[in-house]
This record gives sequence, C-alpha cells and structure tokens, in this order.
Amino acid sequence: MSQIPYALSDILDVVNRTALQAGAAIIDIYNGSDFDVQIKGDDSPLTRADLASHHIIIEQLEKHFPEIPCLSEESTEIDFSIRKKWPFCFVIDPLDGTKEFIARNDEFTVNIALIENGRAILGTIYAPVLKTLYYAADDIGAFKVIDNEKPQAIQVRPLQHVDGHQHFTVVASRRHGLAEVETLCQNFASFDLTSRGSSLKMCLVAEGVADIYPRLALTSEWDTAAAQSIVEHAGGQLVQLDFARMTYNQKESLLNPFFLVLGDPDFDWQKALVIPDL
Repeated sequence: MSQIPYALSDILDVVNRTALQAGAAIIDIYNGSDFDVQIKGDDSPLTRADLASHHIIIEQLEKHFPEIPCLSEESTEIDFSIRKKWPFCFVIDPLDGTKEFIARNDEFTVNIALIENGRAILGTIYAPVLKTLYYAADDIGAFKVIDNEKPQAIQVRPLQHVDGHQHFTVVASRRHGLAEVETLCQNFASFDLTSRGSSLKMCLVAEGVADIYPRLALTSEWDTAAAQSIVEHAGGQLVQLDFARMTYNQKESLLNPFFLVLGDPDFDWQKALVIPDL
C-alpha cells in the first residue's frame, strides 16, 4: 500500500497543470531575444527559462503537497544523507533539452515524476512548443494530449514486418554514440533511425512510433524518471544495459547508468541486442 498521503489522481491533476504553467513561462522566454545563457559547473547550459520553470514547479508542488520533498535539476545540493530517508519524492527537470531550447528546434520538455521507494509511479512530460502532454500513473495508465484535445491512451507497439522480416525503428540521439547504437542493433534484419530532442525520444517508444531507444551516454535521474513511468505504463521497459530496472533516489550519485528503452514486450530484446563493451 502506498505511503503517499494523497490520491495519485489528485497529484496527477496538479502535476499536469503545473507542467502546463511552467511550459507557458518557458514559451514567454523562448519567444524573446535574451535567454541569459550561463554555463554550470558540469559544462551544461542554464537559461532564464530553466530557472523560471523551476520556481513555478517548486512553488506549486510545495503548496499542494508539502509532505512530498522535491528534487530538481536546479536544486541538487540536497545531500544523500537527507535524500535516502525519503520514501517518496518528486524528481523534476524544469527544462529538459536546454541545448534544444537554445538551438530553437522546439524539442524540449518539462519533466515531473513522483518516486516511491525508488520506482517512478507517476510521470508527466510536457512539450510546450508542440503543445503535447504525456502523462501516466499507477492504476491510471499512459496518455497523450495534443493542444487540450481529449486524452488518448498510448501503448508500445508490436514489432513491424517489412518484406517478411522484422523491422525496427531505432531512436538515436543527435549528439551521442551513433556508432555504438549501430553495434547494438547489428543483429536486426533491418532498421531505420530517427531522432528527437529531450525526453521526447522515450515518448516515441511509449506511444508506438519507435521500437527502441538506446542511451549510451550520461544522463541524470531527472532526465528519465517521468519518461520511465510513461514508458512502463504504456507496456514498455526502461532498463539498464544488464536489463535491471532503473531506480531513483537510491544512491549518492544522481547520474544514470546507460540504459535501453524497449517497446514490444513479447520480443526477446536481451537475446537480440549486442551490448557494446563501453
């Protein structure tokens, strides 16, 4: 039984509205001329939009759910000696895909997840330029909403066949590890590559547009937590390269291991993939 002192449906309603509000603040800055780009200690960029979104999300979540602590990309100074005592928490990326934001390619998102005992039990991803909202939660399922239209249930797809052979659509990062991805997929009869920015890559698998997204470069927990909930509730998996499930707020480092986002649950991914020696 959940220890969280709120109904998940109530939390999801607030989280979705908060993501939309944060997205509106991001768009206001996106449509301006000054992003005020700074470089953080890990060489990643930070903009006014990251901070505006962060402040909106933290304010709203603390207002509605004061018992649930927040872990945001922009508030990572919380020591593990404190975090490890949390049975549940929000994990937040106020602006996932800051490089995409700066490049003005529209493929950036707001990510908010609810973690309980290491597992992402609720997740919301909002792409403000695309006006597209993905969300999922235990006992609710996974859904996609475009421009305030009626929510549509999403699920991963069975593998497609072309000329009698299984054909895979592989999501690849624009910036990381294409050669390693091709090694991983070398046993596939045929495959094509597609790309997308930020957590939208994982959403492609969740909604049945792509079959697999290998991430063979560093990410952090706030990059994947919301997407993991959406992918899993859509019938897919987000696993480490040894196929162990990804978990959250269970260790001092907030860096993720390399991982795989997998669609079709009836396919033997572990047998088919060639895991590179990284």
